[in-house]
Amino acid sequence: MIYKSYIFALLLRVLLLLAALITLALGIVKINTYLLIGSGVFSIITCYYLYRFLIRRFVEVDDFFESVKYRDFSRWFSEKHGPQDIRELHKGFNNVNKTIKAINNERQAQFVYLQKILEMVDVGIIAYNLDTGAVLWTNESLLNTLDLPAFKNINFVEKRRPQLFEELFDTYRTEVTSVAISLRNENLKVLISDTVFQVEEDAFKLVVLQNIENTLNQNESDAWKKLLSVMTHEIMNSIAPISSLAETLQNHIQNNQQNPELHPLELDDLNAGISSIKKRSEGLMKFAKTYRSLSKVTHLNLETVKVNELFKSIGDLMQASLADKPVALHFKTENPEMQFEIDSYLIEQVLINLILNAIDATQTTTNPTIEVTATQNTKGRVQIKVTDNGSGIPEEIMESIFIPFFSTKKTGSGVGLSLSKQIMTLHKGKIQLKSNPETGTVFTLQF
Repeated sequence: MIYKSYIFALLLRVLLLLAALITLALGIVKINTYLLIGSGVFSIITCYYLYRFLIRRFVEVDDFFESVKYRDFSRWFSEKHGPQDIRELHKGFNNVNKTIKAINNERQAQFVYLQKILEMVDVGIIAYNLDTGAVLWTNESLLNTLDLPAFKNINFVEKRRPQLFEELFDTYRTEVTSVAISLRNENLKVLISDTVFQVEEDAFKLVVLQNIENTLNQNESDAWKKLLSVMTHEIMNSIAPISSLAETLQNHIQNNQQNPELHPLELDDLNAGISSIKKRSEGLMKFAKTYRSLSKVTHLNLETVKVNELFKSIGDLMQASLADKPVALHFKTENPEMQFEIDSYLIEQVLINLILNAIDATQTTTNPTIEVTATQNTKGRVQIKVTDNGSGIPEEIMESIFIPFFSTKKTGSGVGLSLSKQIMTLHKGKIQLKSNPETGTVFTLQF
């Protein structure tokens, strides 16, 4: 619309000027003084108005460009005065100013938003000009960590703390580096990383600093607490059946001493019980040594073990613990001669954990039953399942039960299943779970 209005006005003025010039030419040819003077005056007036028409638009555009040059987007061009095309032009200028102001406001809001985020993070950040040392931006975290007041140039740090200046600003690092900084007569451990970036002709350096002193101390403290929790949990799981079996054997011996005729001593049972205690005690010692360096284990003490022998050993250990409980524990194998290569002490630990969990899960179940079955696929790989008819595991926590220290029990440490998964991983196997509130839970060990 602006374009059409402008063309019409320009064309009209050009036609008037052309008519004036033709009349002037006619006056010269006919030597008509009145026609010559009149057409000459009209030609001058027409040229003036054409010039004024053109120059006024250029002045308006030049004025707008001047305001853009000095970033003065607050100016308002009148949309109610002047010719129609000028008003339309002013309207376009105002729309451009509105758009640029909106963009600037949005950028300012984003900058403030980013600034607030960087202020909230517990990481020190500073950016400065490499040539002048002028600080472009820094956050409170860096100032608090380094115990510095706000400063506008890094030369302030160079004069006040030369050693800190050298570590922080005068050293270039290609990767994140751990550095000990001396502050307030103590060494502070921090992680420092930096990068250089270019903005037009200026080069800037961005330095990121993170205080890891408190984190290291907290992690060390947590690691000790978790280690003690794990060791206590696993040792108690092993000691409980040993203590129960030892108490049973002691009662048999005491009864025999008091009345040998009514309570004859079965040496075979006594020997089997003592062998179970000895074997599990050795397994417990083995477990303690293995757990101490579980993350560093590169091989296991593998031996060929018959599944029946493994099941018998666990059954003997769990027999005393289940004596006063209504839980029926059954071991089944499809092939009596089935055998596989495992670290028997660690796998015993896994199965004991799973059986104890199953006992807890069946506390409110009528006729509680736990079955431990072993099968072998066509490739000769052994699979052991621990199945119970307990209350099952809620679906919303099934993905979390293997996370270390996650537990739904009030007295649980949340380490049994996590450790079982690690042991199976060491065996290049895996542990899988299926659970249903109506039918119970099945843990499958695949070797």
